[in-house]
Amino acid sequence: MKLRNFIQFGTMVLVALGTLTVQGQDQSFKVGEFNFKTPSGWKWISGETGMRKAQLAFTDEKTAEKAEVVFYHFGAGQGGTAKANVDRWLGQFQEPREKLNAKVEPKKIGNGQVTFVQAEGTYLSGMPGGPKTAVPNAKLHGAIVDGADGNVFIRMTGPKSVVEKAASAFTQMVEAPLKQ
Repeated sequence: MKLRNFIQFGTMVLVALGTLTVQGQDQSFKVGEFNFKTPSGWKWISGETGMRKAQLAFTDEKTAEKAEVVFYHFGAGQGGTAKANVDRWLGQFQEPREKLNAKVEPKKIGNGQVTFVQAEGTYLSGMPGGPKTAVPNAKLHGAIVDGADGNVFIRMTGPKSVVEKAASAFTQMVEAPLKQ
């Protein structure tokens, strides 16, 4: 009986480790109707957990500071308009909107539409409705990808210098599924 329990436990551990390895090596993932690819050098953090459909991280090799990239998808007709989300994202900074050096750029790519958003200032990190932690000298680089199955909301936040280093790869990652 002990041997069988040991074998069952060992099998569960191997399956769990195999799953973690596959996720760690898997560079492609799907959010909504779009297939994204993790940029080279970025780290896969997790798949679906609650509202988050995927989470990545980019680490600056020189400073070890990180930017967090989170993907959200709520389904068709859910999650609000691009404008409502842009307003909400900009409202997550301590400074008023006019002091954020904010840029909102709607862009047509292939047959798709993306709204890119950038802002910088003191980011108020934390769950909606919960306590906030002020993060000075932060930057947000976001994208709202219009989809038939509902919009995909992608938000990268972190220290300004780190987000700026990752911005080009972020944009390429967002645009790639629309070019297929």
